[in-house]
Amino acid sequence: MHSLMIPIQNLYYLLCYAWNRLPEQAELLAVQADTFHRPQELLAHVLLTGTRRLLRQGLPVAYAEREEELPELRGRILLAPSVARNLLGQGRAICSYDELSANTPLNQLLLGTLQQLAHTRALPAALRHELKLTQRRFPAGMEPLALSATSLRLVHRLRPTGLPGFLLNVCELVYHSALPAPTAAGRPRFRDFRRDEPLMARLFEQFVRNFYKLEQRHFRVLSETIRWQAEAESPEAFDLLPAMITDTTLEAPDRKIILDTKYYAAALRPRYDQQKLISPHLYQLYAYLQNQPAAPGQHLEGILLYPAATQTLDVRYTLGGHPVRIVTINLAQPWQDIMADLLGLIG
Repeated sequence: MHSLMIPIQNLYYLLCYAWNRLPEQAELLAVQADTFHRPQELLAHVLLTGTRRLLRQGLPVAYAEREEELPELRGRILLAPSVARNLLGQGRAICSYDELSANTPLNQLLLGTLQQLAHTRALPAALRHELKLTQRRFPAGMEPLALSATSLRLVHRLRPTGLPGFLLNVCELVYHSALPAPTAAGRPRFRDFRRDEPLMARLFEQFVRNFYKLEQRHFRVLSETIRWQAEAESPEAFDLLPAMITDTTLEAPDRKIILDTKYYAAALRPRYDQQKLISPHLYQLYAYLQNQPAAPGQHLEGILLYPAATQTLDVRYTLGGHPVRIVTINLAQPWQDIMADLLGLIG
């Protein structure tokens, strides 16, 4: 999808909303003032400023187990190694105890990611210098955790929230952008993650859903599983039916909107010298609407939303008794216009 490229200045908004975090005003001003030539420059800048903010607030701390030879009892005595080293007769012992420390996997990963970016020649020298300066603000002796699929899984399992969770998502996108993985033998190169269709499809879906969660109050916003309105001879037969999980459902007492996002360069496809809507997308939304029981007095409708690239589109139908709209949104326009278009879509 090389023709669908979101301007770098708009990526910051998209990433913030995708990761369920309203853009910071100070960060917005900094992003708007800078000219970024590559998405990785934006990622490095966002990671840098976010990490600085975290350092000012105080790095998150957690209890970690330590083992140490001590002259007094602390925590619990590790008897076997203490006896093996004949320490007890000397009034000493090896103890295991919990200590509150900033030396956590998340902080180690932030340090490791800053180190990787600081050695990336594709980034401007001034930015790499700032990355190196920020590394020095971490506690002395902290071991960096190399950015890898394993380290990301480790930190994700800890479920960080707020600013730490946001920075973890930035690290993950830095990882997905790097080709090949950094090694001692070579320098990391970066690809433009905007060309990664599955990744951008997930970000676009999360962006739209969280935008509505954060920017309006009329609808409850969720992703829901719709049950098939079907009968079967056995319960096992129901298990064979595919799951119907909406990208975004907006629900109010009077209206319910099922909004499906599709990250495609075009909302139409050529067929026999004519442009046609993409049939699987329409069939999917139609199935959602037909199997969705609406509450009394609640009007059910559907929206298929595409980013505008090769064409713009806005058509309306009534399918199976429900209003359906297939529409594109221009992600290259100024952010205030994107915001107005998204809010107008459900107005």
